[in-house]
Amino acid sequence: MRNTLKATTLESKLPLLAVEHGCIISKDADITVAFEVALPELFTVTSQEYEAMHGAWCKAIKVLPHYSVVHKQDWFVSEKYRPELQKDNLSFLDRSFERHFNERPYLSYKCYLFLTKTTKERARQQSNFSTLCRGRITPKELNHEMIVKFMESVEQFERIINDTGYIRLRRLSDDELVGTDKASGLIEKYMSLTMDDVTCLEDIDLSAQQMRIGDKMLCLHTLSDTDDLPGKVSTDNRYERLSTDRSDCRLSFASPVGLLLPCNHIYNQYILIDDHDENLAKFEKTARNMNSLSRYSRSNAINKEWIDRYLNEAHSYGLTSVRAHFNVMAWSDDTEELRRIKNDVGGQLATMGCMPRHNTIDCPTLFWSAMPGNEADFPAEESFYTFIEPAVCFFTAETNYRSSLSPFGIKMVDRLTGKPIHLDISDEPMKKGVTTNRNKFILGPSGSGKSFFTNHFVRQYYEQGAHILLIDTGNSYEGLCNLIHNKTHGEDGVYYTYTEDSPISFNPFYTDDGVFDVEKKDSIKTLLLTLWKSEDDRVTKTESGELGSALSMFLEKMAKDKNIVPCFNSFYEFMRDDYRQEMAQRPIPIYKQDFDIDNFLTTLRQYYHGGRFDFLLNSKENIDLLGKRFIVFEIDSIKDNKELFPVVTIIIMEAFINKMRRLKGIRKVLICEEAWL
Repeated sequence: MRNTLKATTLESKLPLLAVEHGCIISKDADITVAFEVALPELFTVTSQEYEAMHGAWCKAIKVLPHYSVVHKQDWFVSEKYRPELQKDNLSFLDRSFERHFNERPYLSYKCYLFLTKTTKERARQQSNFSTLCRGRITPKELNHEMIVKFMESVEQFERIINDTGYIRLRRLSDDELVGTDKASGLIEKYMSLTMDDVTCLEDIDLSAQQMRIGDKMLCLHTLSDTDDLPGKVSTDNRYERLSTDRSDCRLSFASPVGLLLPCNHIYNQYILIDDHDENLAKFEKTARNMNSLSRYSRSNAINKEWIDRYLNEAHSYGLTSVRAHFNVMAWSDDTEELRRIKNDVGGQLATMGCMPRHNTIDCPTLFWSAMPGNEADFPAEESFYTFIEPAVCFFTAETNYRSSLSPFGIKMVDRLTGKPIHLDISDEPMKKGVTTNRNKFILGPSGSGKSFFTNHFVRQYYEQGAHILLIDTGNSYEGLCNLIHNKTHGEDGVYYTYTEDSPISFNPFYTDDGVFDVEKKDSIKTLLLTLWKSEDDRVTKTESGELGSALSMFLEKMAKDKNIVPCFNSFYEFMRDDYRQEMAQRPIPIYKQDFDIDNFLTTLRQYYHGGRFDFLLNSKENIDLLGKRFIVFEIDSIKDNKELFPVVTIIIMEAFINKMRRLKGIRKVLICEEAWL
């Protein structure tokens, strides 16, 4: 039986001649420069920033010479999350987090830009002149002068885009384009429709019914006619799912066929730059012909009117006439899934206001022309005339969430797919100039997950060495504190709360190292003054000075005599017995109106042994909060107590300020739960 299969080798049909100095040279003497494009993350761009990016693309395209092709290619490939279980320092919750998201599907995103310089003859070729249809391709000679001018314009293009600050272009090297012995290049990956390294290429079936690459079946939707386009385009649209009546969440106009399309696909965007003046002259001639034929058909008169409007726009606003084409190339190895993908692509195009057109006949030639370096092979009949500004509106302008490069951060998930990402919300924003401090404000209605997120946040900060001090209402962090307390065998995880059986207690006179610096002394003095004086009483300089002197004398005595128990009881006895006697022996008397020690002792008697609040400042546990990395003050039961709440507040601030002053180079976090305004 005779074999009737029409087959040929990829080598004989490949239109590319060489890759040198980061440029792809085709056999028809076309030259292409390839870039990797870094776009801003989705949901982080405002409408004004979308306008700025749009304007930068338009300016950059205008510097390119005639008969250039701008080809932006966005790859969206389905992948599954691989957990990082190989790390040695993973906690139980971190390991559980990684296991939970094991094999979570998500879209991996890559964006490339190809700038091609071709000739007038090649720019007008149709699909029947594609290199796929030619028996043999004879290499042509390059025009050196043309190359020099084109490379200068490419450098200007790159500079204009990078100067925006929103988009970054990075030129691809020869190895990234053609690959090495260990890694596949971009051209090889495109011929296999995969972002992974390719061990061997697969057969390509270019039948009219359906195109195949190995087991992958392709479907192609095109926007190649003005009748398929929406009546109005814009740089960005409101994303209703995440917007409210008070806030707008913006995405680019083409986002429905970008990250919002959850399947394997490539979104190709072409802008073909012809001779602007020649295009307008051709339209003027067509308009005259239509005018002369309008008596025979009303459609000719309508066409003449549309051409006049196009010419008026071009002349009135100085717009540049170009041709454009956009297509979505999706694939799957499952027939049922491919049918679903066709519906999804059509639906997403419809949400943009476009008429979905499933193209089967031109799929091979459009796939072939989207090959990196073969942009000049694009069939002219698949393009439509427009201006640069509306054409650029069809460019995707955002990428998916990226993990921070910083080693410090927390684990969050992608809002669209749920893929875990590593996010630094402290150091990286400051380095980038986004903010000037590390303060954070967690805002949301009741039940929105504020405390849940804060538990997740502080646990990861704690596990990375930070000191956490929490002011809690409602026992939101008791479980996490107990977990840390049990894990550290009681060395960390201190939880302060007030109950009748176990009232809250501190010991401001105790430190592990016996060091009482100026800030520590001032905080104790402030505490004593707060306990002594009411809100309306004024503290005189004499009272503040005498109390500071008494405190210094007590601390000196305590340092010399190790038998003195550091607590408020000992300080009270020192004031009653020693300091009162010292005051009486002074040559300059201290009058009661200057410093009434009897009133001081009487007022603070309730905090001394046997008093009503003798538990508050005489804790027997002797915990120095300076060395504890996770401390929770649960104040729900005392927030309305006018006597206990001020004392606890001062103790909290003293503990944190002490950490601020003495722990240099260590991250410290103070969190106030339920900070009502």
